[in-house]
Amino acid sequence: MRKSRFTEAQIVDIVREYDAGVPPKELARKHGIHVNTIRLWKSKYAGMDVSDVVRLKQLETENAQMHRIIAKLTLKVDAMDELIRKNGWGLRSDKKR
Repeated sequence: MRKSRFTEAQIVDIVREYDAGVPPKELARKHGIHVNTIRLWKSKYAGMDVSDVVRLKQLETENAQMHRIIAKLTLKVDAMDELIRKNGWGLRSDKKR
């Protein structure tokens, strides 16, 4: 994903200006961004403080790390199950008679 030119604090400030009633075209011209970008930021960052945004980023990073861990463990479990089934080490009820 492309890194933004703006920090989270700047984005939150721009959204606050928008909420204060500054027209989106004027904000877009002032900051050199598209009007739709302001609306996108508003949908994502509306009502947040800078500390909330930082916490959100931390949670997203932690969530991605946990997804990677779960994926690795799932692969290991699947490989072990396949090995057990292939070598006939499973329970007697699992084996074909």
